[in-house]
Amino acid sequence: MSDGRTQFPPGAFDKEDDGDDGEFYRPARLVTHIDEGAIAALTACYREALPSGCVILDLMSSWVSHLPADVVYGEVIGQGMNAEELSANPRLDRWFLADLNRDPALPLGTSSCGAVICCVGVQYLQRPVEVFAEVARVLEPGGACLVSYSNRCFPTKAVAIWRALGPRGHADLVRLYLDQAGFVETEVRVLSDGRQCDPLGVVIGRKP
Repeated sequence: MSDGRTQFPPGAFDKEDDGDDGEFYRPARLVTHIDEGAIAALTACYREALPSGCVILDLMSSWVSHLPADVVYGEVIGQGMNAEELSANPRLDRWFLADLNRDPALPLGTSSCGAVICCVGVQYLQRPVEVFAEVARVLEPGGACLVSYSNRCFPTKAVAIWRALGPRGHADLVRLYLDQAGFVETEVRVLSDGRQCDPLGVVIGRKP
């Protein structure tokens, strides 16, 4: 019996490179994946949307989180695939390694986070609705999930449905993920239209 969710087409979450993700992400990549203008736009969005003092989960994190340097948060928890990158991130108070394509479960308590951020990594998720359902579980009621995206990616590791869509389609796809995971009040913001720096959008959803 259908649960009312949109059914994705067969092969939607296939990748050109279906090899072990752990091996792919084993080398540390201490680089930024969007340019300075896009980073500044994302930091400004975080400044507006993330209240000081809240506990933040940085999903699919790396060696930088792009959070405003002068804002103090209660705790910033990182999840990623590379220990060297995560240990080099000065904004993380603690972190853990997890391959969300293998197991979407997050080792965090229910309603333990005030906000979740996910920067330019959503295109790699093969079980996105399950992942964002877990995000909803760990968020406090009313907590926000901010998923940013650009046109930058490792194309062989991006899922087929992402590669087949353009910027508007990417926004609609991320919004669909959040809607199906139980988020409400989802909205799309264009942070950079790509004319002066890398294009960057963000989809924001709230836990009921």
